[in-house]
Amino acid sequence: MNYIKLLNAAFEKFYFDDRLNPTHISLYMALFQEWNSSRFIDEFYVNRRDLMRVAKIGSKSTYHRCIKELDAWDYLSYFPSNNPYKGSKIKMSIIGTSDEPDMGRYNPTLEQLAEQYHPIREPLVGQHHPTNGQVVYQHRPIGGQALVSTINNTKQENNIKQPKGWQAVFDFFIEKSFDADEAKKFFAHYETHNWQTSDGKEIRDWRALAKNWMDRTELFNQENKSNLKQASQIKDNLRTTKNKDYGQPL
Repeated sequence: MNYIKLLNAAFEKFYFDDRLNPTHISLYMALFQEWNSSRFIDEFYVNRRDLMRVAKIGSKSTYHRCIKELDAWDYLSYFPSNNPYKGSKIKMSIIGTSDEPDMGRYNPTLEQLAEQYHPIREPLVGQHHPTNGQVVYQHRPIGGQALVSTINNTKQENNIKQPKGWQAVFDFFIEKSFDADEAKKFFAHYETHNWQTSDGKEIRDWRALAKNWMDRTELFNQENKSNLKQASQIKDNLRTTKNKDYGQPL
């Protein structure tokens, strides 16, 4: 797993998900750090008290609500434990598009080749330091500068900012088992707005935006059904009959 790639994908999803609040993100980051410490194992166990302390959550009810919502929104899978001596089990979701190549896995062969190409302990031939004449390699960190590989972070952003026509949107919605009519609405809406957000910013990933559209649609449909059911119950309670027997005692 590539730490930076996973974290960037998570932040990108946070950007388009309006259901999240700071507590959700704080808890997710605490879980992500546990996942990273476990070397991105498939499943790991957590301690609620430790997570609440790291995520700065002071209420048990807030913790349980947030972790259940993260589970419902497919950020992770949560398996609660009723055993006080055994923590709950967590399985983190791999966030990102399925059509991106998996370039984040550790490959010892590539690392050995890279070591041979740029040996760490061999003298460097590069630029001279302007003050003391020390040889400095231009691609090494200087003065605390963080060295971050750009190989795994290179993205073909032009391929994800906008879909390649209506058919790409239709196929994506069908792949997610969603109604084609919603695909038409989604495409028409953002095509009209030149694939920009409401504040005029350019869309970074239309697939992430489409997933958020689907989540909002499902939530709206659920709330609509609940409101209709409540209205029906109120209507039944107010129903009266004209056949009244005024001779019965009160």
